[in-house]
Amino acid sequence: MFATPVQVRKRSATVFLLFGALLTILLFRLLWVQVVNGAFYASKAENMRMRELVVEAKRGTIYDRNMHSLAVSISVDSVVANPSEVMRGEREAPGRARETAAVLAQFLEMDPEKVYGLITKENVSFVYVKRKVDPDKITNLRNYVQEKNLKMPGISYVPESKRYYEKGKLAAHVLGVTDTDARGLEGLEFIFDQQLKGIPGRLVSEYDGQNRQLPQAEHAFIRPTDGRGLVLTIDETVQYIVERELDKLERERKPKGATIIVMEVKTGRILALGNRPTFDPNDRTNFSDAARRNRAISDVYEPGSTFKIVTASAALEEGTVKNSDRFFDPGYAKVGDRRVRCWKDGGHGDQTFEEVVQNSCNPGFIAIGLNLGAEKFYRYLKAFGFGQPTGISLNGEATGILVPQANVKPIDLATMSIGQANAVTPIQLITAVSAVANGGKLMKPQLVEKVLDAQGGVLKSYAPEIIRQVISQETAQHLNLILESVVSKGTGKNAYIDGQRVGGKTGTAQKIKSGGGYMEGEYVASFVGLAPANDPVVACLVVVDAPQGEPHFGGLVAAPIFKLVMTDVLRHLGIQPQAEHQETPAAGDTVEEVIVPSVTGLSLLEAQDQLGRVRLAAATEGFGTKVVRQQPEPGEKLAISTAVILYLGDDPKAAPVIAGASAVCPDVRGKGIRQAGELLAQAGLSFEPVGSGLAHKQSVQPGQAVPRGTVVQVEFAPLPEEGP
Repeated sequence: MFATPVQVRKRSATVFLLFGALLTILLFRLLWVQVVNGAFYASKAENMRMRELVVEAKRGTIYDRNMHSLAVSISVDSVVANPSEVMRGEREAPGRARETAAVLAQFLEMDPEKVYGLITKENVSFVYVKRKVDPDKITNLRNYVQEKNLKMPGISYVPESKRYYEKGKLAAHVLGVTDTDARGLEGLEFIFDQQLKGIPGRLVSEYDGQNRQLPQAEHAFIRPTDGRGLVLTIDETVQYIVERELDKLERERKPKGATIIVMEVKTGRILALGNRPTFDPNDRTNFSDAARRNRAISDVYEPGSTFKIVTASAALEEGTVKNSDRFFDPGYAKVGDRRVRCWKDGGHGDQTFEEVVQNSCNPGFIAIGLNLGAEKFYRYLKAFGFGQPTGISLNGEATGILVPQANVKPIDLATMSIGQANAVTPIQLITAVSAVANGGKLMKPQLVEKVLDAQGGVLKSYAPEIIRQVISQETAQHLNLILESVVSKGTGKNAYIDGQRVGGKTGTAQKIKSGGGYMEGEYVASFVGLAPANDPVVACLVVVDAPQGEPHFGGLVAAPIFKLVMTDVLRHLGIQPQAEHQETPAAGDTVEEVIVPSVTGLSLLEAQDQLGRVRLAAATEGFGTKVVRQQPEPGEKLAISTAVILYLGDDPKAAPVIAGASAVCPDVRGKGIRQAGELLAQAGLSFEPVGSGLAHKQSVQPGQAVPRGTVVQVEFAPLPEEGP
């Protein structure tokens, strides 16, 4: 049956309407895609067609104060892959991807399976095979590929920069380290990361629909802006001197740790800062976290007698002590029901204030601290910067530990006065001592002098920053000269530098346990000093944590290191000697001698009193209540402050030695004065000590038979200055 004309027209109208509706929908969709959302889809197409690779900026160079580069950025290549192209090559030549992975693994020192997994990764167009490869490895890889005429589609090289520390371990704790992406992680690299890192650039390339780079298509390179440079206060030569002595110390005494800091006292600029253990920032992953810890700013310790400089400064400034004041040291100080002993058996007897400092006398300083009082003592603690960060430009600085002032008892004040109870950082201590050397002005410790632009122009300079005036210039100058006498006459003799006026203070402190109390047999030996004493230019602090073996005292461990460092530093800085060598170096002083009184037969306290009246010290040997013999004999002349050896016993009549009989000389080398005297007395021999400390030479050979009563002269290294 055929459709009628009316039906045909209806059907045609329906088809037309349907076609019109479809066309309307298509036109609307086209309008929606191209006009309404045109920018969105154009962006997606652009992103699929254009690839962008970030190009790192070179980090700024770090220089020492004399513009010697310490940390630079060098150009290196990273090996990258386009897995889509690698797999296209695999389809063209089966086995090519495995061959490519094997070659890359061989020259990049990687696991072949790992390389194969990276270069054949699905649904990615870019992967790093290995970043920042050593130039030698890249050169060998390129040469091998060229010689063998290998086809390695999808493998390419991207230029990047790598941080390189030209001097290896030198100043590692100051410079710090960066990660693979050249971001600062520690040290100055971290603190000044924003200035050093620069602004990264971009490399833009065009790819076709099959993910192939179009060599003739659009390319763009947006150049990175290199980072800014830093000029440090560190002097490369001074840093080498410090590191040399730290290496020597590490070899010979194997301490758990050590720190040396050299500071310009008038500016607070740090010329050198070194620690042991240390690390190589070029290979940081092979070193432990402990090696990377900056002990100079993060470790706290009881400073021992080096802290007595602060006690003396506060007392002099407040007028609670004067040069004319005298102190009597019986060997201990009684505070309440507690006794705090002096490091010297039997004590120092009668002393002036200057002699208290020279002898590092604990009872003398306890009396000074108690007379000063807790309120004034804490005022100066805070004024010198203890219990708070110094603000040095390094991360991880500790604040130290102070006994809360509200809880302080007399015994706390007594122990704090001699450098116990409170804990400080090395940077806090040298900053405080530098304030004394700098006329009482406390300076902020400084590591960076300038920030440079890419052309070497100065963008910013860091001027020395005075924090506060802690003590008067007169007090500071007075104390500097007293510290000079500590080196020339007192416990710091091992720090004496021929021709230079050096002041300083020794310190020996027992190490604190983490749970409280002190470690048995572990000490921190230290020495802090300045030069020249009449107009200080530099200060140096040496801290040695738990040196192995004996001796462990600051005057025998740290003071000789200070001497070696400071001798070369003064020479390097062009500071000329001010005086010729003299046997008893005492700038501006003449050697005064007194006659030794007879004290044989007296009690120990009576003998000490008699010697103190003529300004002689006393050292005891043996046990008992009476002086049975003395050395030197009565009537001899000695320089003031020299020790007279008092041999103790209960029967003075037992002292004379039977002449004519023979005795075998014992070996006293390595012994202290007391031990040496006892051994010789037991053998019936007389004892003539020369110097003080540990015996290293004796006039009669060990085992030699000599008449009883023979005088054996024993030479000693400088006397260990402090106990725990």
